[in-house]
Amino acid sequence: MPDVFFSARGEELGRLTVSHAVPAVYAYRAFVAGGGLLSYGADEVDDYRMVGNYAGKILKGEKPAELPVQQSTKVQLMINLKTAKTLGITVPAELSGRADELIE
Repeated sequence: MPDVFFSARGEELGRLTVSHAVPAVYAYRAFVAGGGLLSYGADEVDDYRMVGNYAGKILKGEKPAELPVQQSTKVQLMINLKTAKTLGITVPAELSGRADELIE
Protein backbone atom coordinates (compact mmCIF):
# COMPACT_ATOMS: atom_id res chain seq x y z
CA MET A 1 0.00 0.00 0.00
CA PRO A 2 1.47 3.35 -0.96
CA ASP A 3 2.15 5.87 1.76
CA VAL A 4 4.13 9.09 2.12
CA PHE A 5 7.38 7.29 2.96
CA PHE A 6 7.34 5.24 -0.24
CA SER A 7 5.67 7.84 -2.47
CA ALA A 8 8.34 10.40 -1.63
CA ARG A 9 10.99 7.91 -2.77
CA GLY A 10 9.26 6.72 -5.95
CA GLU A 11 12.08 7.32 -8.37
CA GLU A 12 14.69 5.86 -6.01
CA LEU A 13 12.61 2.71 -5.46
CA GLY A 14 12.03 2.41 -9.19
CA ARG A 15 15.80 2.47 -9.83
CA LEU A 16 16.40 -0.08 -7.07
CA THR A 17 13.92 -2.57 -8.51
CA VAL A 18 15.71 -2.40 -11.87
CA SER A 19 19.17 -2.74 -10.34
CA HIS A 20 17.98 -5.85 -8.47
CA ALA A 21 15.99 -7.18 -11.47
CA VAL A 22 12.63 -7.12 -9.68
CA PRO A 23 9.65 -6.64 -12.02
CA ALA A 24 7.47 -4.57 -9.68
CA VAL A 25 4.01 -3.06 -10.11
CA TYR A 26 3.21 0.24 -8.41
CA ALA A 27 0.24 2.48 -7.77
CA TYR A 28 1.84 5.76 -8.90
CA ARG A 29 3.60 7.10 -11.96
CA ALA A 30 6.73 8.31 -10.12
CA PHE A 31 7.87 4.74 -9.60
CA VAL A 32 7.65 3.98 -13.32
CA ALA A 33 9.35 7.25 -14.24
CA GLY A 34 12.21 6.19 -11.96
CA GLY A 35 12.60 2.87 -13.74
CA GLY A 36 9.89 0.64 -12.28
CA LEU A 37 8.13 -1.69 -14.70
CA LEU A 38 4.45 -0.83 -14.45
CA SER A 39 1.95 1.26 -12.53
CA TYR A 40 -1.80 0.90 -12.36
CA GLY A 41 -3.67 3.19 -10.06
CA ALA A 42 -5.77 6.25 -9.54
CA ASP A 43 -5.03 9.38 -11.52
CA GLU A 44 -3.26 11.57 -8.97
CA VAL A 45 -4.31 14.84 -10.64
CA ASP A 46 -7.93 13.72 -10.52
CA ASP A 47 -7.54 12.74 -6.84
CA TYR A 48 -6.15 16.15 -5.90
CA ARG A 49 -8.96 17.85 -7.83
CA MET A 50 -11.49 15.87 -5.77
CA VAL A 51 -9.72 16.87 -2.55
CA GLY A 52 -9.82 20.52 -3.61
CA ASN A 53 -13.54 20.35 -4.35
CA TYR A 54 -14.15 18.67 -1.00
CA ALA A 55 -12.12 21.30 0.86
CA GLY A 56 -13.97 24.06 -1.00
CA LYS A 57 -17.32 22.70 0.13
CA ILE A 58 -16.14 22.55 3.75
CA LEU A 59 -14.77 26.10 3.58
CA LYS A 60 -18.14 27.27 2.25
CA GLY A 61 -19.82 25.89 5.37
CA GLU A 62 -20.89 22.36 4.54
CA LYS A 63 -20.46 19.87 7.35
CA PRO A 64 -17.86 17.17 6.58
CA ALA A 65 -20.06 14.47 8.13
CA GLU A 66 -22.80 15.28 5.62
CA LEU A 67 -20.56 15.07 2.53
CA PRO A 68 -20.61 11.82 0.55
CA VAL A 69 -17.59 9.56 0.55
CA GLN A 70 -15.76 9.85 -2.76
CA GLN A 71 -13.47 7.48 -4.56
CA SER A 72 -11.37 7.72 -7.69
CA THR A 73 -13.06 6.44 -10.79
CA LYS A 74 -10.26 7.17 -13.23
CA VAL A 75 -7.26 4.83 -13.25
CA GLN A 76 -4.13 4.93 -15.38
CA LEU A 77 -1.88 2.20 -16.72
CA MET A 78 1.74 3.14 -17.38
CA ILE A 79 4.45 0.83 -18.66
CA ASN A 80 8.19 1.42 -18.82
CA LEU A 81 9.23 -0.41 -21.99
CA LYS A 82 12.92 0.29 -21.38
CA THR A 83 12.72 -1.50 -18.02
CA ALA A 84 10.78 -4.38 -19.58
CA LYS A 85 13.53 -4.80 -22.16
CA THR A 86 16.25 -4.62 -19.49
CA LEU A 87 14.48 -7.32 -17.47
CA GLY A 88 13.88 -9.49 -20.55
CA ILE A 89 10.11 -9.12 -20.35
CA THR A 90 8.01 -9.00 -23.50
CA VAL A 91 5.02 -6.71 -23.07
CA PRO A 92 2.07 -8.06 -25.09
CA ALA A 93 0.73 -5.69 -27.74
CA GLU A 94 -2.74 -5.93 -26.14
CA LEU A 95 -1.36 -4.59 -22.86
CA SER A 96 0.79 -1.83 -24.34
CA GLY A 97 -2.14 -0.82 -26.55
CA ARG A 98 -4.29 -0.22 -23.48
CA ALA A 99 -1.65 1.78 -21.62
CA ASP A 100 -2.29 5.44 -20.95
CA GLU A 101 1.44 6.10 -21.19
CA LEU A 102 4.44 4.17 -22.46
CA ILE A 103 7.88 5.22 -21.29
CA GLU A 104 10.59 4.30 -23.78
